Amino acid sequence: MDETTPKGLTRRHLLQIAGGAGLMAGAPHLAQAQHEGHDMSAMAGMKIPADEAIPTAAEPPPTALRRHPQGYLPVRTLNGWTLPYKLNGGVKEFHLVAEEIEHEFAPGSRAICWGYNGTTPGPTIEVVEGDRVRIFVTNTLKEWTSVHWHGIDLPSGYDGVGGLNQPHINPGETFVYEFTLKQHGTHMYHPHADEMTQMAFGMMGLFIIHPKAGEELTIDRDYAFLLHNWALHPGTYRPDPAVMQNFDLWTFNSKVFPAIENLVMRTGERARIRIGNLSMWNHPIHLHSNPFWVTGSDGGRWPRNQWRREVTEIVGVGQMRDIEFVATEPGDWAFHCHMAHHTMGPMGHVVPNTFGVDQSGVEADIRQMLPGYAAMGANGMAEHAGHVSMGLEGPENTLPMMTGEGQFGPIEMGGMFTVVKVRDGQKPGDFTDPGWYRFPKDKIARVVSKDPNFGSPERRQPYEKSTSGPLARLTIPKAESMPGMDHSSMPGMDHSKHGQ
Repeated sequence: MDETTPKGLTRRHLLQIAGGAGLMAGAPHLAQAQHEGHDMSAMAGMKIPADEAIPTAAEPPPTALRRHPQGYLPVRTLNGWTLPYKLNGGVKEFHLVAEEIEHEFAPGSRAICWGYNGTTPGPTIEVVEGDRVRIFVTNTLKEWTSVHWHGIDLPSGYDGVGGLNQPHINPGETFVYEFTLKQHGTHMYHPHADEMTQMAFGMMGLFIIHPKAGEELTIDRDYAFLLHNWALHPGTYRPDPAVMQNFDLWTFNSKVFPAIENLVMRTGERARIRIGNLSMWNHPIHLHSNPFWVTGSDGGRWPRNQWRREVTEIVGVGQMRDIEFVATEPGDWAFHCHMAHHTMGPMGHVVPNTFGVDQSGVEADIRQMLPGYAAMGANGMAEHAGHVSMGLEGPENTLPMMTGEGQFGPIEMGGMFTVVKVRDGQKPGDFTDPGWYRFPKDKIARVVSKDPNFGSPERRQPYEKSTSGPLARLTIPKAESMPGMDHSSMPGMDHSKHGQ
């Protein structure tokens, strides 16, 4: 499979662009499909033909803030796009196509996935409370499917559970769903047929319903993405739907850091971030610096007296959460899942623990059997973040466990991680990535000493330090001293030797 990336980007180059804009496969198609004015021409790999040109930052600010004729501010789906519709007799008509696609999680990792209209997730559907919609679904897969409109109040016959609410959509067939929207909020769509396989392969999308009466508070930037997980074994090109826990890739909108688009905004602007979880884990989503309000969930926007002030919000499996905040401090702010292994790339789950192990001579011996092997991990995992840049290649079609190069060194992240970039001078409606933040000299952590014995910090040592020999072992009483606990007569159960 071809691993060539836009503009000759290599896996090594990828380590150096975490501060740049997010990467996207199928650039011209996706750029054109985003809402008018979402300027992606400055993003790596986003060379757009002249007849499809989008305004650049040098021209007047993009028109992303031009409201829809119905009054709403269009959503920006990270690394995604919004599905156009046709108005037919007052009904908004959308057309989804369930199909097999080739998807890139980040340069160096591609897979044959399933999605809608060429992408995973499928395109975002945006409508307004009170709209009547007619959604055609064509199935080009080799097995049947259906579509469930997750969280949406509609007649039972359109709920999309194959065999329960409707016949399955067989290969080659097109079904139609038609209903009037009675609510507003952040919702999703996904199959309800062979659900474990079809969702594991990437079939899902966002369904955004804007309030007919408008927003109580003006939203300046409206972002949205879906959380998902994938089992893509080293050297393979199809996700494994049978894996329940040991996933390799943790994604925001089917991308991993640093290929996830950064969220940019101007100081003082109010942003909303809509997050949906169709993975198989719960995710505590954490935003650095800016405490936010949790303002909505699966059931729609909450009354204002129910909003909660948080810095981390758990988004459960099958749930939606809307968070809002006003950017008060310029800078580059991490935005990620707070489960540590969800902000990492593929890793070996059964590799022996190498911490504190003297690996002298091991590397040369193992290289005779496994060329390219490098001994790591004796003092920590930090070196894993740089092994690709050092020329140590991993398995085919597999990303590094930790990656991303910042202006001060390795960021050591992966998976569900991106950056909220707040700038005083970011123009309204301009989604161009501003690059790394220029820190004021008097507002950045700095080195004050390289002496490990610097200062006189208060320290405690609750356990007596061993002065010689190995660490003390716990003393376990012999079986005969423990009434009723003599298991020595049971094969393999002589506990009297434990601890000796």
